Amino acid sequence: MTIVRDDKTMHPAYSVIFFTTASGAGYGLLIWMAIAGTLGVVPPHWGIGFAGLGLALALISGGLLSSMGHLGRPERAWRAFSQWRSSWLSREGVLAVATYVPAGLLGISWVFFENLSGIVVVFAAATVILSLSTVWATGMIYASLPPIRSWNQPLTAPVYIGLALASGGVLFHVILAASTGVTWTTAGLAIALVVVAFILKQAWWHTVDNARRDRTVESATGLGRFGKVTMVEAPHSRPNFVMREMGYQVARRHAQKLRQIAIYLTFLVPVVCLLLLPLLSTLVALPVALLGMMSAGTGLVIERWLFFAEADHAVTLFYGADKA
Repeated sequence: MTIVRDDKTMHPAYSVIFFTTASGAGYGLLIWMAIAGTLGVVPPHWGIGFAGLGLALALISGGLLSSMGHLGRPERAWRAFSQWRSSWLSREGVLAVATYVPAGLLGISWVFFENLSGIVVVFAAATVILSLSTVWATGMIYASLPPIRSWNQPLTAPVYIGLALASGGVLFHVILAASTGVTWTTAGLAIALVVVAFILKQAWWHTVDNARRDRTVESATGLGRFGKVTMVEAPHSRPNFVMREMGYQVARRHAQKLRQIAIYLTFLVPVVCLLLLPLLSTLVALPVALLGMMSAGTGLVIERWLFFAEADHAVTLFYGADKA
């Protein structure tokens, strides 16, 4: 028995790819804005607050809305909020909604009153904590799934945090390049976070590549004690949701090429751009910052596509896969 394939329909869900990349970058930018504003790194000018917080919340909202496109019945999404005691998906939803409250109050204080002191510091701190918690919950949605070996590991959630802070730092420097200018302090911190995110991702890939693929049909069915297990017939005669979302396979040689492209675009190009920004005038710095942003965004989409495409789900064992 062989897996039924249709390369035109089997692919990771683009709505989830956009959700995880856009919302992650948005939360990262929100964290950078909240910290930079309260520490005086950027002035409490309404234009800076409107541009930075507006972009962050737009990415977050767009990402969250796109995630509903992956649901069979989007109108029932509200029911997920009730399962926060046991579900990371529910916790992510609760935390995402909760983040809007302090972020909104921070935005009102910044944009309408140009005030980033007093109680506003509490709003900023709550925004940072809830943003980090939301991104962590997003990572834990995947890290908590034992059937998918590559996701079910301790590094998955930290990679989500690292990429969010790194991409948020790249976006933040677009705001700086267009307003106050970039200093070596902020550029250096952003570069450090990009490097940390790169190390985490490389470690994640190393763990995935070297993990034992010891799941078989025998172990999945519990019938191994009787000998070799074979399927009498395929579970389905045509591609279905399971194979479309969980049975996609990308050739290893293509995966390696895509990994290299993701590394160059997500990490290398943004670092070069960040190194140049403090040396450039405002007129030149903004296009360079935008280049870093576009490069990082494209690289993250590729990285996230690979995250889903390379995953081996144990369910594929019932569709003819030898190991998972």
